[in-house]
Amino acid sequence: MTYSPPYKPEFSEEDNQAMIQAINTANPDLLWIGMTAPKQEKWTYQHWKELDIHCHVGTIGAVFDFYAGTAKRAPMWWQKHSMEWLYRLLSEPNRMWRRYVIGNPLFLWNILKEKIGKE
Repeated sequence: MTYSPPYKPEFSEEDNQAMIQAINTANPDLLWIGMTAPKQEKWTYQHWKELDIHCHVGTIGAVFDFYAGTAKRAPMWWQKHSMEWLYRLLSEPNRMWRRYVIGNPLFLWNILKEKIGKE
């Protein structure tokens, strides 16, 4: 089963309930959510307790675009050298810079704080 939510910056409560109901009714064995980052992660976290499912949930973003052919992946050299993120940043700087320049260091900082706090 597939479900395509409305394309807009924020979902209404009715939109959210329709998505939750569709997911719960489908009772998936595996659930992929692709809405762009970080929207998909925030939506999943916000509505996690309303999802009556018992399966793995993955937020996968651009993977759907890659398979649909609407977005191009980095050339294999970039992929093999774990540099696909840099290729995407160089290809779409206006869209990606916050994620990589602000988001990644912030994520690493929070991981470091967690690690130090548990020692």
